[in-house]
Parts: sequence; C-alpha cells; structure tokens
Amino acid sequence: MSYLYVCEQGAVIGCEANRFQVRYKDGMLKSVPGETLEVIEIFGKVQLTTQCMTECLKRGITVLFYSSNGAYYGRLISTNHVNVARQRSQAALKEEFKAGLARRIIRAKIRNQTVILRRYARKQAAAVEGTVSEMLRLAEKLDWTGDTEKIMGYEGMAARVYFAALGGLVDREFCFKGRSKRPPKDPFNSLISLGYSILMGEIYGKLEGKGLNPYFGVLHKDREKHPTLASDLMEEWRAVLVDSTAMSILNGHELHREDFFRDEETGAVLLVKDAFKEYLRKLEAKLHTDMKYLSYVDYRVNFRSALDLQVDRLAKAIESENPDLYQPICIR
Repeated sequence: MSYLYVCEQGAVIGCEANRFQVRYKDGMLKSVPGETLEVIEIFGKVQLTTQCMTECLKRGITVLFYSSNGAYYGRLISTNHVNVARQRSQAALKEEFKAGLARRIIRAKIRNQTVILRRYARKQAAAVEGTVSEMLRLAEKLDWTGDTEKIMGYEGMAARVYFAALGGLVDREFCFKGRSKRPPKDPFNSLISLGYSILMGEIYGKLEGKGLNPYFGVLHKDREKHPTLASDLMEEWRAVLVDSTAMSILNGHELHREDFFRDEETGAVLLVKDAFKEYLRKLEAKLHTDMKYLSYVDYRVNFRSALDLQVDRLAKAIESENPDLYQPICIR
C-alpha cells in the first residue's frame, strides 16, 4: 500500500479511471493506482475534487490535512471503522489499568531515548553516560508508583535531561539547546515538530481503523479537541522514528542552514520547499525500514506495520483489561 504526500501549493488532486491524479501548477501530472493507495497527506493550499473525496470515502482512503508547515488540521475518513463495544470498554478503563500501561510505555520511551544518545555519542560515549544513568534511575522509579500523574512527571524529567544531552550531539552547524515547540526556534526543533505532527496523524488513523477513540486518553490528561490516545501511543516512538531521523539528516549533512528560514511573523524556524520534500521522503523511507524490535513477533516488519501491530495489541489489552498484554517497542 502507498501513501501520497502533496505539498506543492496550488496542486489539485482528482480521480479518473481508477487512478488518483495530482495536477501541479506547472502542468506536471502524477498518477497513483486506486488499489494501492491507503492515505493522502495534504500540506497547505492543495485542492481535492468532490469526486476524489467521494472515492476516498468509498475506498476507505484517509485524507490528512496540514498547514503548509506541517501543523495538523484534521482528516477526512469514512465511518466503516466504528466499533461501539470497543469504545465503551475504552471509556470505562480503571485507573489501575491506565497506570500499568503508562509505566510500560514510559519505561520503553526512556530506554529508547538512551539508545539514541549512545548511538550518536559513539566517539564521546563518556559524555552521555551520566545522563543515561540518570534516565535509567528515573525509569526504575516507575515501578514504585501507581499514580499516572507521577509517572508522567518522571517522563518529563527524563525528557529534559535527554534533550539537554542530545543538544551536545547535534552537528555544530545547527544550534540546539533544548526543546521548543510553539514555535520551533531552531532547525532540530523544526524537524522533530514536523515529524511528531506526521507521526500523530499516522497513529490517529490506525487507532480509528481499529475502532478505538483517539480522544480517550490513558497517559496524558484529556484536552479539548486533542487526540490524547494518539499522543499516548506516540511516546515510545518519538525517539525511534523522529529524533533518529532528524539526527541522521543533520549529522549526515543532508540539510544545511540555508535549508531553513525564520518566519518573521511567528519567529518559527521552518524548512524551505525542497528541504521540506526531502524530509518527508526521509521519514517515509524510515517508516518502510524493516526491523525486529517487537518482542512478540519472530519475523521482520517495517516500522509502519509495527505501528499497526502495536495498535492491535493495545486493543487486546483494553478488551482484556490487562495492561501486561501491551508490549512497547524497545530498540537496541
């Protein structure tokens, strides 16, 4: 199955003769067979014809809408996925289940972050060992609390020391001194903010596809108009998929300072058009990469398939009211 990303401003997406077609302002035409298309991701001022929207709803093709810089707006999706019984179980989860799931996910997140630190500090391993030890001590504390709020407090502490240490590993061409979200104030924050937004859209769609409600959270506190459960499930994947891709691109000199600009109105550091496309291409390549990091399968799967398998595991854990059925991804 394929994903179609369209970020050329003024492009029009239509459907003709069983194929989805993107017509660009310069006259260029891109065509994708309807049978292979799973998701369309639209960035900025891109038009979708009524015929195309109808065909997407018939085929169950999800359309995601973002701003031209990657801020998530919403999605077009059919109602074929709705599973009322599963959502009733989800809404009735006990605090004990939520805390158990939170411990498993946050422990995996912290350990994955330490792997990323060690991976990119090979020539200066001693520089991050103090941070890694501190993060692992925080992970051990998770076993001693059944309070989800405290668990997320430990997650926040680990994240702060993680990003502080990561700043010393990013190529010196790019100044990164810690996490800044709205707006992203440097190239690294720009890359991971965009990556997290795209990852959120991926997980949101997979949750809905399995009949779960993306707005009924477990780890984070529910917020109006925010898909909290998608945020929850993102935690174990942030370093694995997005942080690692950003580090690879910047430290591999695939992007340079001139590939970013500062928006005068908001102060946000953003990608220029060609660099934006290149980053989407790199993220898509990462999602298609095969691996064997899931403990419950003995064969290789790509990261996108692994996301789907993890949502399956979450659904089973919810229906069984047993958080131990959920096994987060742990990289090595």
